[in-house]
Amino acid sequence: MLYTEIPTHRPITPLLDAIDHPQQLRLLERSQLEKVADELRQYILYAAGQSGGHFGANLGVIELTVALHYCFNTPHDRLIWDVGHQAYPHKALTGRREQLTTIRTKDGLAAFPTREESVFDTFGVGHSSTAISAGLGMALARRYQKDPCEVVAIIGDGAMTAGMAFEAMNDAVAHNADLMVVLNDNDMSISCSTGGFAKHLAAIWESGQSVNISETGEAFVQPHPAWTYNSRLHSSATDAADNLFKAIGFDYFGPFDGHDVNQLVQVFNALKKRKGPRLIHVYTKKGKGFIPAESDQIKYHAISKINAVASANVAPKYSDVFGQWLCDEAAQDDRLLAITPAMCEGSGMVKFAKQFPTRFFDVAIAEQHAVTLAAGMACEGLKPVVAIYSTFLQRGYDQLVHDVALQNLDVTFAIDRAGLVGEDGPTHAGAYDYAFMRTVPNMVIMAPKDENECRQMLHTAYLYSGPAAVRYPRGNGVGVEIQQQLSALEIGKAEIVASFNEQYDEQISILAFGSRVTVAIEAAQALAQTHDVGVRVVNMRFVKPLDEQMIAALAPSSNLLVTVEEHAVMAGAGSAVNEYLAQAQIVKPTLNLGLPDTFMHQASHAQMLQQAGLDSKGIEKSIELVWLKLMQTVSS
Repeated sequence: MLYTEIPTHRPITPLLDAIDHPQQLRLLERSQLEKVADELRQYILYAAGQSGGHFGANLGVIELTVALHYCFNTPHDRLIWDVGHQAYPHKALTGRREQLTTIRTKDGLAAFPTREESVFDTFGVGHSSTAISAGLGMALARRYQKDPCEVVAIIGDGAMTAGMAFEAMNDAVAHNADLMVVLNDNDMSISCSTGGFAKHLAAIWESGQSVNISETGEAFVQPHPAWTYNSRLHSSATDAADNLFKAIGFDYFGPFDGHDVNQLVQVFNALKKRKGPRLIHVYTKKGKGFIPAESDQIKYHAISKINAVASANVAPKYSDVFGQWLCDEAAQDDRLLAITPAMCEGSGMVKFAKQFPTRFFDVAIAEQHAVTLAAGMACEGLKPVVAIYSTFLQRGYDQLVHDVALQNLDVTFAIDRAGLVGEDGPTHAGAYDYAFMRTVPNMVIMAPKDENECRQMLHTAYLYSGPAAVRYPRGNGVGVEIQQQLSALEIGKAEIVASFNEQYDEQISILAFGSRVTVAIEAAQALAQTHDVGVRVVNMRFVKPLDEQMIAALAPSSNLLVTVEEHAVMAGAGSAVNEYLAQAQIVKPTLNLGLPDTFMHQASHAQMLQQAGLDSKGIEKSIELVWLKLMQTVSS
């Protein structure tokens, strides 16, 4: 069935309603599976409309998910979903159907598979390209335990471009592991897949042949049908008939119609009769069955709640501020090249890609390569800018250290989604970048208090001759005027942005970093109105180099030093302040406010900040408790 609207009322799904465990699915006749798939698609449309979240990928794997749970004895057999963008149907068939409307909300279902949520979620995911490695680990462990089971890793063509996937496949062949890899080929990451691997899949497609499997497990070659929904954007890069998967030692089967549930059932059942590494290539359509999503797969990668209240914040998004700066800087300097690991839309680079197509490099899901690619460009006198989410830069850490910083190369890192990211949960939190970057020599690290400062910091980082990072949050700015004139900041210099009750002898100094400056000012004002104490707020601007002169100047007149950051307290910016105080032998009562030493579950960004005590009320309360205790100690 084809659908044109997202239903606002729960659809009638009698077959689906009877499935609270895959065992109940396996009791159905094969002839009923198409109906199950249709009901599941209707329900996913409804549930995603209620909750928001990843959309197109889930619609594209409906039939595949039904076939997998029908053929394999889950949870005894292991299914590992790469990334997890496509796991909603899996959750619906494994006892979480009615909870699906709570996905991505506080105390609701997680956005991605997570082991603590269900025994059917065999491996926690959120980042791409981990499924084959994890699946291989499970297969080898079960072999060692002499308790084999079927292990199936489901990975998209976009995720397959990351080197880790090929490392795992190489090792699977070395061990002749009993492992199935289902390659879900929809020609998309968030935007269109890119690179030689995408062209290789196109070459397989253009061969016009499919490697099928008989019910007894024998492989045979046949012409594949003319699939009416084929919309591949690529053409093959070579006329060679080679098959990469076969060449490295996998048994290859496909391509198959990923929306033909009956054929998929036949294939999976037959494949269980074979052993060793097997790859099953299925072709699906992202957004399948929902006409608007089929027509605009990028737009419908993820959706908002259909009844969501429109945000009153008209300030630009930080990603858009970055995108505009990138265009403006590039217009002034033809040495600027921009790199993204498959996040053109999310990083705000669409305009740049259109305006400067020869200077834009989408390297696919390959964060390690993105960083070292930039290093190579810098070696030739160019000035590359790497646009990357904080959580994904973690994957390129060795390259940041070894290939960029060690050689002191001129690379600018625009780090988006820093801090808490709300509904995407702990897999996507950018809570550790201060810690892993500030320990690296030659790095300069900046954090803007607002969108205008973000623009000027990006310019500052770009002008700096060496590795420099600007770290900014997800979502909208605070609503300040953005100066079009680009002005460089003095490296390592902070600024006092607020001072209340200056007439009092007792003073609290709040050293705030990045996104916490504005709320720190609010907290400071509230404290000053409630207590007979002076409170000043410093916009620290730089995590590295730290403005030690500012701290040294404020310390003598400060009865309490407070650091505030949207980052893990441990090894964060506050820790950098503590290290300086210890080194300078400055002894002062100090309070470090930041994220706790735990992985915070999904909720709205505001809810997470409140939970962490990093909203204005939480900051005020934490400081007040310490201050009152401090004053009590002094008076006694």
